[in-house]
Amino acid sequence: MGAKITYAVTAAVLVVYFVLVGSRGVMLIQSGTLLTVTFGVAVLILPVIGIWFLWKNTQFVSRANRLAAELDAEGGLPVDELKRTPAGRIDRDSADEVFARRKAETEDAPDDWRSWFRLAIAYHDASDTPRARKAMQHAIALHDGKPVRA
Repeated sequence: MGAKITYAVTAAVLVVYFVLVGSRGVMLIQSGTLLTVTFGVAVLILPVIGIWFLWKNTQFVSRANRLAAELDAEGGLPVDELKRTPAGRIDRDSADEVFARRKAETEDAPDDWRSWFRLAIAYHDASDTPRARKAMQHAIALHDGKPVRA
């Protein structure tokens, strides 16, 4: 629940920032000189890119949470079996061991979104965020019946 609140607060702050930046861009355009209009248009591009990025991330999180809820209802969420250091950090060898099992599971069932979901969690636990995101996108695409890029 804390992560959801943090995400909502961060998204709200970003939207306020986009509005402020956008209003400055409009003010620059209204000044009417070639230089200020050029800067105004450039400044307006930033909130557009930011809103698009925020929207795509919100969609991704929503879809991943939907898959997690469905997998939880089936009783298929992976159990946290990772060893931790006294400070609470994940033990690297433990994460690698779990990752190897999840990768083998995914290789055995490459068309099962559930195995890709669990592989995404294993990537995340191994601190490989880019691959975790790609694996989760793959799981979402398989779940939704969309074509999957190899």
